[in-house]
Amino acid sequence: MASAAPPTSLVRRASAILYRRRGLRLFLLLGLPVLWLVGVYGGSLLSLLTQSFFRLDSFAGTIDRTPTLATWRDLFTGANMAVVGRTFTMAASVTIAAVIVALPLAYYIARFASRRTRAWMILAVLLPLWSSYLVRVYAWKLILAAEGIINWFLTRIGLGPVLDVVLDLPVIGGPSLSTSYLGQFIVFLYIWLPYMILPVETALERVPNSYLEASADLGAKPLTTFRRVVWPLAIPGIAAGSIFTFSLTLGDYIIPTIIGDSSPFIGLAIYSQQGVAGNLPLAAAFSFVPIAIMTVYLTIARRMGAFEAL
Repeated sequence: MASAAPPTSLVRRASAILYRRRGLRLFLLLGLPVLWLVGVYGGSLLSLLTQSFFRLDSFAGTIDRTPTLATWRDLFTGANMAVVGRTFTMAASVTIAAVIVALPLAYYIARFASRRTRAWMILAVLLPLWSSYLVRVYAWKLILAAEGIINWFLTRIGLGPVLDVVLDLPVIGGPSLSTSYLGQFIVFLYIWLPYMILPVETALERVPNSYLEASADLGAKPLTTFRRVVWPLAIPGIAAGSIFTFSLTLGDYIIPTIIGDSSPFIGLAIYSQQGVAGNLPLAAAFSFVPIAIMTVYLTIARRMGAFEAL
């Protein structure tokens, strides 16, 4: 026996209601995502903000839930601000270096590479992202170690002692970049570089050839064309890529734990305050530092047209 067809009148009535009531359609479409965003994400941020106005009773080792600004005053002490400054400096340095490295590569892919070459180069950029994040970080730890290939090569050409003096980290067997700020910077740059290359390449690909031809017809040299035509049109892509490189470096916890001289970054400081010291209010206050920095950064990036290039 064939199943009964759905009542046509009921379907038409529901369709008519949805057609006439735009607000109801919008609610059914966005209600659940907005509820998740506001309830779960917004609720978590509100909980963090509330926790930051409590303080740790150092004598009893418990959380005093009397509202106070003492935790925020502790956040702005010299040691904690040094952690913020170190993290911000690394994020800014990695972002600037990513722009310098990504721009010529993205320009070649977008403007000069053939279709086949472009496909292979994009694949080469994306290929590291297919492997585990931890595997890549630990691989670099071995590469940068005193027994790694970089130290072996520098020692063979006679630059090992020079690197030892520069790093000021004498170790048995030679200098170890894996325990240095420079090595940490190299790993950050390697890990997040694809996130800069792809938006910049997309922005450069959108530059019309007619603009470049018009610039050449008007007598502009290639460098002038790049500075006056290509660079302004590439800025939205650079700003979009910088959102990824800056924010991911700012909030990273794994790389500063595995690579570097154990100087704490914001992520490690939050973990230490929450897990080791048990100071949940200070950990919550620390959590709002990258949020505040990224709010300002995203505002600037939006004015530079970064959202249109994402």
